[in-house]
Amino acid sequence: MRMIKLLFSAVAFLTRLPVPERWQVEPDGLASSAVFFPLVGVVISAGATILNHVFSRFVPHDLLMVVILAYLVVVTGGFHEDALADAADGFGGGWDKDRILAIMRDSRVGSFGVVALALSLLARFVLLKNLPALKFDGYLLAGQVACRWTALPLAFFLPPAREKIGQGVRVAGKISVASLIVGTLLTIAIVGGALTLNGAWVMLVVVVITALSGAYYRRWIGGVTGDCLGATNQISEVAVYFTGVVLG
Repeated sequence: MRMIKLLFSAVAFLTRLPVPERWQVEPDGLASSAVFFPLVGVVISAGATILNHVFSRFVPHDLLMVVILAYLVVVTGGFHEDALADAADGFGGGWDKDRILAIMRDSRVGSFGVVALALSLLARFVLLKNLPALKFDGYLLAGQVACRWTALPLAFFLPPAREKIGQGVRVAGKISVASLIVGTLLTIAIVGGALTLNGAWVMLVVVVITALSGAYYRRWIGGVTGDCLGATNQISEVAVYFTGVVLG
């Protein structure tokens, strides 16, 4: 029963899908629910896949990609987009740890954040549009799953950059070895099942991005925040689609 509650807690945290509180674990159980973050990607991609198959016969391809992107933003409440914008503002405008963290806490979006959001949406639109039609569903699934996996190793290997506040405090340094292993195996199985041999290239790219971004966060702020996790999520999703376009 607790495992089911952990899954629903992961869904409630990462999406705007309605999940009754009685189906969720206590707020301090977020780190335990992180093992199911990749499975939330399966849920999210399922909706996008349905949209693709229902409307592909009636809606121009370019417009359909806009619909799918809008769905991805709406179903997550722009959660990761907001994190990307905050991280871009913080690292783009800050010159030391305290300043970077202060900027990321500011609810206003600055020029770096606007540019990052625009590039993220544009890149995803162009790449989704150019994915091979027969593998579109597979790369969409892999992108949604693998990008959410990145939170597991980042939160496992890095401490929270802030000591008392922020979403990062709830997961950073609190991911268990079992959660990391199980979440990784789930991700490999799903990505491999969706893309067969190409799945290995996708995972390699995502691992490299996760490692590089983790090293960058450690260098500048000594750990991670929730915004850092969301930013790597967005970058990794774009990278998966880019890999799909390159591999064909």
